[in-house]
Amino acid sequence: RYPAEDTQFESYKLAVETMAGKRVIIRTLDIGADKQAPYFELDKEENPAMGMRAIRICLTRPEIFKVQLRAILRASAFGKTAIMFPMITSVWEVWKAKEILEEVKSSLDREKIPFDHHIETGIMVETPAAALISDKLAKEVDFFSIGTNDLSQYTLAIDRSSPHLDSFFNPHHPAVLKLIRMTVENAHQAGIWAGICGELAADTELTETFLRMGVDELSVSPSSILPVRQKIRSLDLKKS
Repeated sequence: RYPAEDTQFESYKLAVETMAGKRVIIRTLDIGADKQAPYFELDKEENPAMGMRAIRICLTRPEIFKVQLRAILRASAFGKTAIMFPMITSVWEVWKAKEILEEVKSSLDREKIPFDHHIETGIMVETPAAALISDKLAKEVDFFSIGTNDLSQYTLAIDRSSPHLDSFFNPHHPAVLKLIRMTVENAHQAGIWAGICGELAADTELTETFLRMGVDELSVSPSSILPVRQKIRSLDLKKS
C-alpha cells in the first residue's frame, strides 16, 4: 500500500528536524527501471529504463504526486527543505510539476496548514536531453543535481546492470564529463547551484576535475565522506 500523507510527513519532518537548519532535499517519487517498490505495481515493460518511471509516473498519476508534495510542504514548516524532481527531459515536465506544486500550495493555504511558501525546487539532470537543454532548465529551478549513474548509462547506451558490458562501461568517458561541465556552466550562468550525485561523486579520481568545473556540491554515501573530504583537503586548485 502506498504510504499515506501523514506517514510520509512524519518521516520528512523527522529528517528536517534532525538536520537542525541544514537543507534537506527530498526527491519526489523515483521508482521504475532499477528502483522498484513492493507497494507500487508497474506494468512489465520491454525496456523499463526508458519507460514509465519517476516524474513520468508523477505526471500521469497526479493524485499520488499530490500526496507526496503535501507531505513535503508540511514538513517544510519545520526546517529548510527543498523539492527535487527526477528524470526530467523537457521544460514542459518542469512546468507541469511546478503547476501541480502550486495547486497543492493553494490547497494547503485554504486549509490554513503552514509551510514554506518559498521552498526551493530543483531537478535531477540525469539524461543527455536535460544536460543539452540545461541552459533553459536552469531558468525554471533553483538548483541542479547531476545524477551521474543514469547520465552515464544513457549517454553511453550501456546497461550498467549487465556484467557482460563491464569492459565497455567507462563513466570517465569524455562525453559524460562534457555533459557534466556544460550543465554546471549553464547552472552558474543562470545564478543557480549545481551538485553531483551517483557513483562519480565519490570517485576521488574525478574530485579535482569536478572542483575545477565549479561543482558546488558532491553528494556521497556516509562511507565515502571521509575519503572525498581528504581528497579535497589535499588539493591546491591554484596550481594549474
